Amino acid sequence: MKLKLLALLPLVLLAGLLMVIVRLGPAELIQGSSVPPVEKLAITSLELAPGQIALSVLNDGPDAVTIAQVVVDDAFWTFHAEPTATLEHLRRTRITIPYPWVHGETHVVRLMTSTGLTFERVIAVAVETPKPTLRFLGVFALIGLYVGVIPVALGLLWYPLMRSIGRSGMQFLLALTVGLLVYLLVDSAHDGLQAAGQVPGSLQGPALFVFGAIAAYLTLDMIGAALAKRRQRERAAAGIPSGWLLALLIAIGIGLHNFGEGLAIGSAFALGELGLGTLLIVGFTLHNTTEGLAIIAPLAKGGDLAERVSLGRLVQLGLIGGVPTIAGAWLGAFVQSPIISVFFLALGVGAIAQVTRQILMQSAGEGGITAYLREAHVVGGLAAGVLVMYVTGLIVG
Repeated sequence: MKLKLLALLPLVLLAGLLMVIVRLGPAELIQGSSVPPVEKLAITSLELAPGQIALSVLNDGPDAVTIAQVVVDDAFWTFHAEPTATLEHLRRTRITIPYPWVHGETHVVRLMTSTGLTFERVIAVAVETPKPTLRFLGVFALIGLYVGVIPVALGLLWYPLMRSIGRSGMQFLLALTVGLLVYLLVDSAHDGLQAAGQVPGSLQGPALFVFGAIAAYLTLDMIGAALAKRRQRERAAAGIPSGWLLALLIAIGIGLHNFGEGLAIGSAFALGELGLGTLLIVGFTLHNTTEGLAIIAPLAKGGDLAERVSLGRLVQLGLIGGVPTIAGAWLGAFVQSPIISVFFLALGVGAIAQVTRQILMQSAGEGGITAYLREAHVVGGLAAGVLVMYVTGLIVG
């Protein structure tokens, strides 16, 4: 009992200290009444409906903010705030503006606070925000099929070729796979940090990205260890090839990455950037064909050359790697949320980092990764993988 009281004592004293700080308001005493409040608004999403513009607004600053006026294309306009136009720290409101926007035109919306500060959002190309109807769900599912499922499946067709090559050729292809994944890792990390920069500061986007990636890495590591133990028990009865586990982990990692690609495509169409959306579809389609190669490379490694993987298992891998693109396209089209984009990009980065490590460890064997990376055909494979992804990535722009 005494130990419990001793453990609680610091917490009770800390609570009392916090109450004193809140009551006295030392920051206000230092600033004085002549210093204006710190105002910072973040427009987190925008929706366009016929004759109406709607904004979701978050108070990203420490002080209360009152939205006093709305300016659209340099003209003051009436607006409605639900639930309120005065926002405390981290409070949200929805600003609805009855405005006759023009399809395909550029519009600028400015929010003016009671102190005269303005915060703006540019609508580059005005198009009606998609609604989650069966038609749009079908369209974005088709886009996800084109971008994610079919290209990954096409990449899986290289499996028979990979089973027929020798040890050096297999090591080259595994190194090429590592090059592909390292490029995806760098690309995803760049996209994730960019998305984190668009998140309101109070929501700490960079920290969410870093710790989300670490969580994905550790979670996939635990899943891999659990699957490895299960595979050891069931391999003889089920006939599961020794490379299956690694191929499954790669498919999961690539699936999380492709979810982020789907988010990018759906968001581009939802924001009216139709040209960019089409370019992303073409670029990601080429990009993802090489991901199928990354998934099947471990299945043809070493002792697995004499083993066969059933068509059903290949289909499984293709769906795990490709179908998340459809879910990402749906979410990106109908839910505008930078924080969701950051979270899933972080998961993709952590997962890809984990499977890259697994491939390197399995490929290097007892000789160690340093000795493995000194072999000429391995270095050539790494360079080829990065080059392939770079060239296909140029189309994405």
